[in-house]
Amino acid sequence: MSLQDKARRYWRVVVLVIGALCIVAGVIGYGQGGRDKQGSAQEGFVNKVWQIKTSNSIEPGMLYVFLSDGTLVMASPSSQPSLGRWTRTEKGLNMIEEGITYPTEILSLSRDEFRIRSLNPGDPVELQLAPAAH
Repeated sequence: MSLQDKARRYWRVVVLVIGALCIVAGVIGYGQGGRDKQGSAQEGFVNKVWQIKTSNSIEPGMLYVFLSDGTLVMASPSSQPSLGRWTRTEKGLNMIEEGITYPTEILSLSRDEFRIRSLNPGDPVELQLAPAAH
């Protein structure tokens, strides 16, 4: 098996595992108690596997999943998957990676696109995400 075939196989397993986590979170109802319809509509990015289409600093293809229990799952074909946290804020959300909180603005959100700007030290990081291919 070639290195490229191994990478594809690994990537498929990562997507399947993340998808399974999203399904489990949805079935057991993590984070859904007491939310109104407006809150649910605003959280259309939750429990979905998003893939970076474009970014000014992160490689395309990287996966992000914002689980309803506040877990942030990040996976890349070139590194080990990692876990962080996320919380909703008045202006968007906070992404917490390796104990560091990054205020993040939601620029746009639709069924087919999720655009955010993470206010990291230095230049902000913009991400254009789309639902990951199955």
